[in-house]
Amino acid sequence: MKKFIQTLKNIWSIEELKSKILVTITLIAVYRLGTHIVLPGIDPTKINTAASGGGILGLIDAFAGGAFSQASILALGIMPYISASIFMQLMTILYPPFQKMQKEGESGRKKINQYTRYLTVAVAILQASAYVAFLHQTNKEAMIDAYASYFWLSTTIILSAGTLFVMWLGERITDKGLGNGSSVIIMVGILARLPQAIMQEWQSKVTGGSGRGILFFVIEVAVLVAIIMGLIILIQGVRKIPVQYAKQIVGNRQFGGARQFLPIKVNSAGVMPIIFAQAIMFLPTLLSNFDSTRGLARVFGDHSNFWYMLIYAVMVIGFTFLYTALIFNPKQIADDLKRNNGFIPGVKPGQPTADYIGAVMDKITLPGAVLLAVVGILPGFAQRLQVQPSFSSFFGGTSLLIMVGVILDTLQQIETQLLMRQYDGLMKSGRVQGRQTVSPASL
Repeated sequence: MKKFIQTLKNIWSIEELKSKILVTITLIAVYRLGTHIVLPGIDPTKINTAASGGGILGLIDAFAGGAFSQASILALGIMPYISASIFMQLMTILYPPFQKMQKEGESGRKKINQYTRYLTVAVAILQASAYVAFLHQTNKEAMIDAYASYFWLSTTIILSAGTLFVMWLGERITDKGLGNGSSVIIMVGILARLPQAIMQEWQSKVTGGSGRGILFFVIEVAVLVAIIMGLIILIQGVRKIPVQYAKQIVGNRQFGGARQFLPIKVNSAGVMPIIFAQAIMFLPTLLSNFDSTRGLARVFGDHSNFWYMLIYAVMVIGFTFLYTALIFNPKQIADDLKRNNGFIPGVKPGQPTADYIGAVMDKITLPGAVLLAVVGILPGFAQRLQVQPSFSSFFGGTSLLIMVGVILDTLQQIETQLLMRQYDGLMKSGRVQGRQTVSPASL
């Protein structure tokens, strides 16, 4: 406890770090305030907050911190920007002109960021139009008739402006605060549902006044802590490939010759395979209006169904390999090593090095994909064990992955600031490692 208090004092004694923390808290407070402001033309007392349900709409509502189901001016949240960032990331991999632009350094990254903003506007307008149709379908009674004539236009403009405002908040957090702004905003939205979920689970367990329910609740919390610890290992797990750099003599000084390691992450794909799998698994539920496919839609609408979890796990594993192949380029890594006079002991430079790195990546991707699939289906298992759906979503899946990853990134930045000023780190043994490469597309 004394060590913890001293660490907090060290953090608060660093003016730059204190400023970053205050800026981050202030911008987060502004964002959370905006999520409770209802759209003009909507009666907040008549909103059907359960209309979003599960599936992809429930995922969007979770990322928006409940703003989607509450018809807030920030209902779309940061998701249009995330969608645009994912598209641009794929374009830099698949489209040669964008590949060239990315290699131009800082100027190329600025161009890509600018294109991402333009694309965000287009995506926000499309999603805002779809959201208006969603409101007409699910919240018709909450709409005020006096606004009906221009509700579509005003709502589309307000929602698009709200998305751009959230994007601006995220960029300000990235520049002036702690962590990646987009990821922090999503994490705050997810955490906003946690207190209510805990209260619902507590009330469901203590109903009847039996001590057994309280014991079950304590066991659930302990299991959740154990899952978080395992997820930290999955996120930070790497395979270190030894790399030797050739010696160079320049004048009287020697450069290179050091032995280093090339870290290959066990989970390079991050949370993206789970998001892709959830989006695909949501499609069959759209067939619920047809008698011949109602049974199929019922299976895909129940996250605790055995067949749902099996198909979902297989899709997560498949998307993990696919997304890893898209973002991980062994050929480029081998070329960079060769350009910097580096080589892997016992492996020839060039294509043999690329083949070796690719083989290592394939070997560690399989266990990483299986563990990621297990994390994805854990909420379904929790529901089968009578855990409330709102609380079971924190036992794995997208919510827990994003929360743990963003918290690790933020703690790593805090620890870096402490070590730069010759303070001790946050832990006595080891150092906090984040996800190492964080972009808006990686959440």
